[in-house]
Amino acid sequence: MAPWGARRVALAVALAFGGGVMPLTALAQSVAMTGGMGSKALLVVNGGAPKALAAGDTYQGVKVLSVSADQAAVEVAGKRQTVHLGEAPVSIGGSGGGANGTQIVLSAVSGGHFVTQGQVNGKSTSFMVDTGATSVAMGADEARRMGIKFEDGAKFYGSTANGTVVGYRVSLTSVRIQDVEVFNVEAAVLPMPMPHILLGNSFLTRFQMKRDNDTLTLTKRY
Repeated sequence: MAPWGARRVALAVALAFGGGVMPLTALAQSVAMTGGMGSKALLVVNGGAPKALAAGDTYQGVKVLSVSADQAAVEVAGKRQTVHLGEAPVSIGGSGGGANGTQIVLSAVSGGHFVTQGQVNGKSTSFMVDTGATSVAMGADEARRMGIKFEDGAKFYGSTANGTVVGYRVSLTSVRIQDVEVFNVEAAVLPMPMPHILLGNSFLTRFQMKRDNDTLTLTKRY
């Protein structure tokens, strides 16, 4: 099987020709893990300087529950989540109300990719920004996990290093990242496994994009 990178590029081509601090909900905190110091995790809260925190410590409303070499379990406003070393910041806590934000701020991970957690139709998943993909794209297994009935969508054919594949075009009810949510997003469902949902231009064109070194800011247009 061809390497994932080669298959991703081929599929992006096939899809193309196949027809400050970010606003957060009340009490929400942006948390990232940038390193470790023995029993302590180096956490960045709301874009500030890294802070060494051990299990039981609380800093700016973020309580550390446990620490290991490559992850830390934290709690904000009664909501628990695990943050992983080197991954993009996650938004934790908040009122749990509507996603009324207008700006997404992402940090590059290893390899320079922008990877983040989010939701499709209310189901949690992971995304990777791909400006070369015409639309959001996901593997069939992930689509099934989220209850997307892609077999009812329009078929299309794409070329990969392994030959021609059959995909399906669908419309996602919603895509949410941090406290920003957009609706009726075109997506492609592909037969092979994919480590992340590709965040293509059917989502990205709704934002103004600005990159500053390892930070990508998406500001909602509409």
